[in-house]
Amino acid sequence: MVRYDLAVLGAGVAGLAAGMYAARLNLKTVVLGRAGEGSAALDLGGTITLTDVVENYPGFIKLTGQELAEKLLEHVRSYPQVEIRTDWVQSLDRDKQCFFLHTDKEVLQASTVLFATKTKHRELQVPGHDEFRNKGVHYCALCDGPLYRGKSVAVVGGSDSAAKEALVLAEHAERVYLIARGKELRAEPINRSRVMAHPRITLLPATNVTAVLGEKKVTKVTLDVPFQGSSELPLNGIFVAIGVIPQSELARTLGVTVNTKGEILLDRNSRTNVPGVYAAGDVGDRTFKQAITGVAEGVLAAYSAFEDLHGDVVCACSDDEDHPAHHLPS
Repeated sequence: MVRYDLAVLGAGVAGLAAGMYAARLNLKTVVLGRAGEGSAALDLGGTITLTDVVENYPGFIKLTGQELAEKLLEHVRSYPQVEIRTDWVQSLDRDKQCFFLHTDKEVLQASTVLFATKTKHRELQVPGHDEFRNKGVHYCALCDGPLYRGKSVAVVGGSDSAAKEALVLAEHAERVYLIARGKELRAEPINRSRVMAHPRITLLPATNVTAVLGEKKVTKVTLDVPFQGSSELPLNGIFVAIGVIPQSELARTLGVTVNTKGEILLDRNSRTNVPGVYAAGDVGDRTFKQAITGVAEGVLAAYSAFEDLHGDVVCACSDDEDHPAHHLPS
């Protein structure tokens, strides 16, 4: 059985940073990234790869999210102590000394575990959403925005993420409607100013989408507040940016404490309530979540694992090959 000092679940920026720093601390580390749907490629870089322009990462005035992820990946791969695998963990269990990670291929053994499992999109719960998914209903402007060159689209959401989605879409679409539930757009000041000044973006505040309509593809949505005298808004596409759901399910099976949002509760050094278990990035309960904060949390988690291993807070895995958890079920 393959044994590691630290297993990192998630290959986003937080997970990659943790892997890099764990290697610097001479911890034998594995970073486990989910294989992308319909692709053999790793889900490397996580959410940041869907960001068109990154302007708030120190050391880089401007670069794409994909470029930032590639730089982090290059850094991780420069350390031989880190292994990056496409396996994804299906379940976890532990004995007094060790964690056992059951993947779709084998069982891995680790002395400590870091959850950098990110989030998933919160879906729009209205009639027509499921019917027109990928037929006009999307969740990534960078991915699907070019399909709507010269057309009319809407972004549903009032956060900074929604504002940035609208700005990306405005590079392609003739008209972008930003449909926000609140009376004000809750974006960073610079992005709010860009949205409000953009000639192709129209803000619809205090408004909700009540249904998505169409035939083979989306043709319009209905609104609970009329716009220009009509409760129907003709559209070619709709992009949803109404928040995310932390992927903390596996952590909870180990007894890790989460808040009412499902975010993992962390101390200042990225430790959870379970010894030997850490978390970093969007899955954690930090108020302010950016690539730079996720990277910092990943580094803190790696250092905490190093401290705990060397301070006997957690024990290194044993060599007991007869432990029942060492074997995959038949």
